[in-house]
Amino acid sequence: MPSFFVEVVEMKLHEYQAKQLFARYGIPVPKGEVASTPTEARTIAEKLNKPVAIKAQVLVGGRGKAGGIKVAKSPDETEQLAGQILGMRIKGLPVEKVLVEEALDIAAEYYLGIIVDRSKERNLVMVSAMGGVDIEEVAETHPEAIARAYIDPFIGLLDFQIRQLHKQAKLEPATLRSFIAIAKSLYRLYIECDANLAEINPLVLTKEGNLVAADAKLLIDDNALYRQPEIASWREEVEEDPFEAEARKKGLAYVRLKGEVGIIGNGAGLTMTTLDIVQRAGAAPANFLDIGGGARADIVREGLKLILSDPQVKGVLINIFGGITRCDEVAKGILQALEGMELKVPIVVRLTGTREEEGRKLLEGTPLIPAATMQEAAEKIVQLIRSRAS
Repeated sequence: MPSFFVEVVEMKLHEYQAKQLFARYGIPVPKGEVASTPTEARTIAEKLNKPVAIKAQVLVGGRGKAGGIKVAKSPDETEQLAGQILGMRIKGLPVEKVLVEEALDIAAEYYLGIIVDRSKERNLVMVSAMGGVDIEEVAETHPEAIARAYIDPFIGLLDFQIRQLHKQAKLEPATLRSFIAIAKSLYRLYIECDANLAEINPLVLTKEGNLVAADAKLLIDDNALYRQPEIASWREEVEEDPFEAEARKKGLAYVRLKGEVGIIGNGAGLTMTTLDIVQRAGAAPANFLDIGGGARADIVREGLKLILSDPQVKGVLINIFGGITRCDEVAKGILQALEGMELKVPIVVRLTGTREEEGRKLLEGTPLIPAATMQEAAEKIVQLIRSRAS
């Protein structure tokens, strides 16, 4: 599956949400609570009665470099620093909540993560003694510092694998027992919550000799949210791409990408293939939109309207292979979407299959450009976009 699609079909959790799940699965986390105002942050610090870390809760990385993580030694300082963090913007996203939690006395920082390796069709667990640094950076500069093991889906993560990882990563020997417990709990959470990534970075070894998840990152498979109702209820639309949020309201299987060609297809396989064909023709897809089998005219209408409202779209390719999907229904939806609209970008339509002749007749006399094959459609839309740009 192309990586440009895989990367965007996940729901990110805030750190405090991920830590709620960590605690539920028995993974040690610092004591703390979420605050929405400086006064609430002060109250939490008073309850903890020790130095605290104040962390901006936004669904992007780089919080520390942006000034979104600070340490306070007193409730007064907590209130002051929380006031500085709340309301700031990190990579364009407003900080509306902060996590106020006890500051840890750090002796060492480790990394523990589980992720899908699609090339091997297995889940991969990774461990490193170089925690607190992006694992991608460690992999690039010190690949030998990462211990890896693939997990058999029928057997799960075994104790001997964890022991080997612990030894290969050269973690403190005295942490082995607690590390095994944390790794097994993280894997159970990863599977039961339908995660694509579960990461503790850093996994802190305190000066008292305890392992604690100082940070938590979870990415949940969007396609599994129907069986994760609690996690699905945590989604915050303000953090999402507005086009994807609107698509979800309309019940559309839509993912926004970074290209210029809007794509509509019926069936995930055909739609994904259309994305690939467009790339081979020399352009990049602006979205994935699968109208599904048996799509009605209203679904086509809403999907096309959504795509045409995206300013990055310079042209649209509609690729329909009619089985249970009727080509005339698709044509009706296209015409309904364009009714009363000034068409500013070219649209190429390929209709093949059930009632294709009826569908093509409905589109005759319109500014829509027909194509007989998927390859022809891709080449036409790319040529039209390029000619308009020159």
